[in-house]
Amino acid sequence: MRYQPEHKAEVHRKIVKDASRRVRAEGLNGAGVAAVMRDAGLTHGGFYKHFGNKDELLLESLREAFRDISGKLARAAEQSHTETPWKAIVKAYLSLEYCDHAERGCPLTTLAPELARVDKRMRGQIFAELVNYRDRMLLFMPGHRTADKERAFFSIFATMIGTIEIARMLPEPAMREKVLAIARDFLLHSF
Repeated sequence: MRYQPEHKAEVHRKIVKDASRRVRAEGLNGAGVAAVMRDAGLTHGGFYKHFGNKDELLLESLREAFRDISGKLARAAEQSHTETPWKAIVKAYLSLEYCDHAERGCPLTTLAPELARVDKRMRGQIFAELVNYRDRMLLFMPGHRTADKERAFFSIFATMIGTIEIARMLPEPAMREKVLAIARDFLLHSF
């Protein structure tokens, strides 16, 4: 059976999106080739028609994860007609909905320790994705000069990432919401 030329690209996108969700939910090892291909309705052997190796899949899935979360946060900021855009980002990021669904969130909240341990070659490529993420978010950060916006980005995002990591460890939704609310209030009144 012959497929349309765009079929391979569609299948590739589906594999990457599925792997991106899996990586965010289960860690770097969660995107095992067999599981990702099974989720896409393909065989393990078909993997090599799309990727040279597992690292290539991981990098594409991380790229997709950063693209996904930065798009969501940018939309929240752009749609914040009554408040400062960066505050809309804080409220979206530090929500219980986001906290309870790692597979849809920022890859840094689930993967930061693992990403710090990847080999040097991958670390450089991941760093490039981090720079893109930062650059996309800088547009919305408080401050007049680029240096001020960058300082705000690192302070705000480091606080949000750590808050989500801690909140996800807590067993009860009320406890998670309390931690999220404390950090939201702190950030919203700090800049």
